[in-house]
Amino acid sequence: MAGRTYGPGEIAARGEAIYREQIHSKLASVEKGNFVIIDVETGDYEVDTADALATRRLLDRRPNAVTYGVRVGHRAAYSHVGGFRMPKRDD
Repeated sequence: MAGRTYGPGEIAARGEAIYREQIHSKLASVEKGNFVIIDVETGDYEVDTADALATRRLLDRRPNAVTYGVRVGHRAAYSHVGGFRMPKRDD
């Protein structure tokens, strides 16, 4: 399937399905908060406390991977709480 283009919804659906059906049960000893980065085409994955490190290792093995991230024990990999201030523009 190399070279195929996926929409964001399809990547998420494939990633969630792979995590739920193939990976989740293998991660009983993995600490809550770790990131799981999944190649949605192959089901290959990496786990790390830092998402960038897991992503880099997966891409080193599979340079054309289409990736999806999950955070162990959380409903979402990331959350945003609080306000967000845009920096002032210097015109």
